[in-house]
Amino acid sequence: MTTMAEYVDGLPNICGQESLIAEATAGADPVFLGGSDIDFGRIKSAFAVALHMHQPLIPAGGDDLRTAEIISNLKHMADSDESQDSYNASIFHQCYKRIGDFIPELIGEGKSPRVMLDYSGALLHGLRQMGLDDVIGKLRTITCEPAYRGCVEWLGTAWGHPVAPSTPVQDYRLHVLAWQHFFAGMFGLEALSRVKGFSPCEMALPNHPDVGYEFVKTLKECGYRWVLVQEHTVENARDGGQIRYAHCPHRLVARNSRGESASITAIIKTQGSDTKLIGQMQPYYEALNLGRVELGGKSVPSLVTQIADGENGGVMMNEFPGKYRDVMRDCSGTETPAVNVTEYLEHLKAIGISEEDLPAVQPIMQHRIWQQLEEGAGPDALAKVIEQLQRQDDRFHMEGGSWTGNISWVRGYESMLKPMEAASAMFNAKVLNTNVPSSENRYRNALYHLLLTQTSCYRYWGEGLWSDYGRELCRRTIDILERDF
Repeated sequence: MTTMAEYVDGLPNICGQESLIAEATAGADPVFLGGSDIDFGRIKSAFAVALHMHQPLIPAGGDDLRTAEIISNLKHMADSDESQDSYNASIFHQCYKRIGDFIPELIGEGKSPRVMLDYSGALLHGLRQMGLDDVIGKLRTITCEPAYRGCVEWLGTAWGHPVAPSTPVQDYRLHVLAWQHFFAGMFGLEALSRVKGFSPCEMALPNHPDVGYEFVKTLKECGYRWVLVQEHTVENARDGGQIRYAHCPHRLVARNSRGESASITAIIKTQGSDTKLIGQMQPYYEALNLGRVELGGKSVPSLVTQIADGENGGVMMNEFPGKYRDVMRDCSGTETPAVNVTEYLEHLKAIGISEEDLPAVQPIMQHRIWQQLEEGAGPDALAKVIEQLQRQDDRFHMEGGSWTGNISWVRGYESMLKPMEAASAMFNAKVLNTNVPSSENRYRNALYHLLLTQTSCYRYWGEGLWSDYGRELCRRTIDILERDF
């Protein structure tokens, strides 16, 4: 299979080989089924765990914000005079690579470990930029070597860690493609062909109908078969109520104001204290108390799925390694094994269950819209309905759902959003609308900076140094666009 470079002219390979990416991700053949050791007809339940890893890139490589080198926050921590920062950086370094030790160790014991990995493109670039090739080497071993790759499922994500509800839809698609490019450069196109699940940054699901439709359309067109969603970010598509049973796959239906629709399989992450749930391997213990359920007229095992930061907090730093090993030893070969989600879905397909058999859900608050909006009425009519609903209920919003219900990615961030939107609009006008080839280095340089402006961290931490970082990256992006296009 053709190979791709990690870097092109000193920049991360994030664009320019879209046809190769499309070819690699278009395959419909099973990825894990042939090598799966799960007796799907015998087991009563299963569980899947995912580790999310991210470090932002920040203009902090120097004293002057306007000229500082863009470096990984991990390097900034490692170089810090603050002992806690430098200590945490060394621990994070270990967290990013330790799964590369756990999998071979457990395979060597004859066990059947499973893990799903979600590393942002910004983190992977930062690790390489820092020369932490030990991390990439460990990850490549478990990703590419036949003895281990059946145990590890990579989840696609958006390169710069943006939140989908408040990122321009054309830019979000560029993030998705950028991650696929860089992952293929780092681990190979064959490895990319096995990436079928998608993990949205901050578990943020757009609930504005037009944005949600574009989100699902992007995922489907980029080759993804399923998406991970937070339980409270979706509602029953029939009546707007809560999900009846979270521990089975659902079908996420996205409709837009023009009457178009798209759907994708959705895996529900239930609510809870994320790092504690994964750190103490709670999904296994929850799955032990569940049995088989009926889906599409057939009996299938329940599935408990959780994702958490793989490095943050004392539980993940200290308790997870031992607990992960113990649980994988305990569950292997039992009626409640660890699985990866694509593996589970391929077993469903093998017994004749299709996406159409899954219970339908939609993003939160849409049921109220569809009660008032005539199908195909268009964006203007949709805007009027949304405005009317907001007047009637100040809790009604189209800001999307996220991993926590009390964080808005819009309110209070106007000073960051306005320059971010200005940079996006200029990129759209000067680059996308003029059909500048994505293989050109000036395109890649402008795109690299644009993607960085949309990193969620510049809003998550509120006003202060982090929003200063974000605004500075917006300034640089606009300068590049004005100079080079």
